[in-house]
Amino acid sequence: MSDLVAGVDGCRGGWLAVLAPISGTACKAKLLRNFGEILSSEVRIIAIDVPIGLPQIAVRGGRAACNEARSRLGGRQSSVFSVPARAALAATTYAQACALNLENSDPPRKIAKQTYNILARIAEVDALMTRDLEMRVFECHPELAFWVMNGERPLALPKKVKSRPYAEGMALRRRLLAKAGLGVPPPPERTLGISFGEDDLLDACACAVAARRIALGQAITLPADPPRDARGLRMAITA
Repeated sequence: MSDLVAGVDGCRGGWLAVLAPISGTACKAKLLRNFGEILSSEVRIIAIDVPIGLPQIAVRGGRAACNEARSRLGGRQSSVFSVPARAALAATTYAQACALNLENSDPPRKIAKQTYNILARIAEVDALMTRDLEMRVFECHPELAFWVMNGERPLALPKKVKSRPYAEGMALRRRLLAKAGLGVPPPPERTLGISFGEDDLLDACACAVAARRIALGQAITLPADPPRDARGLRMAITA
């Protein structure tokens, strides 16, 4: 296995991965059509911004991992989306996803549109995950990773305001990445019909920093003793 780690963030049409050595500032951004491409590489640790470990019945407040992450993020807690019931992954439309989640939640509730927008990414990873892969693949949340980089304090500035990039918030995150010893790589050439924004690149970088921390045994896991879902997958966020 190489000394490379990867931070992976979903984007429109595919995935954006930032590959970095366990030590050193140099890193490289790469677009991926599917998650299997990074799994088949020699990357040692993969930290990915997508829920892993899904409830059969979605409950109010969601997974313990999500609740603990929100409790730390202050004004950034809305970035932690509610996780759907696994049954909702079969949906092909927003209406169908809402209907399936209504049938598999207590109390019954639909799913948020933001959650539906990443449903295909959740389903793709869920279809590939196994207990063995948990040695390499970890659920991460970029804002929690930035929280760690910020001395375990919530960030005062958002990445976006009214769905538009917020320059001061982006600059804050770039400074935190530099302080953590990771340079932000040049954006990859836009190919494969995949589109992404600066926020996706910074999020993938944040996940790469978390992957380094995992490789070095320095990461935090929420909750500390994570439960497992019906397939035996760990329900935890690591940063």
